[in-house]
Amino acid sequence: MMRLNLVLLLAVLASALYLVNVQYESRRLFAELDRARSEARRLELDNERLQVEKRAQATPLRVEKLAKEALHMRAASPAITLYVAREGQGAMAAPAQASGGGVTP
Repeated sequence: MMRLNLVLLLAVLASALYLVNVQYESRRLFAELDRARSEARRLELDNERLQVEKRAQATPLRVEKLAKEALHMRAASPAITLYVAREGQGAMAAPAQASGGGVTP
């Protein structure tokens, strides 16, 4: 009878320690899950903010402004356009301004 009580006491102690360990691990995993959810929310907000910023940066007016200012580009006009003819088709229109500009096919 004494051995049975001792075995049962050891079984109760082992199960109690196991229960404490499981509860600790459960709390730790829940805290980690909460941190991961917070990080996911923060990343979603950052993504939305960056998408809005990307759309704002890619507006046609801004692109045109940067092309004019930073790249010193200008709009094509007949005055600065040089037309090139393929061989055998003869000359097309002569350029209005011989000093240059872009060549358009």
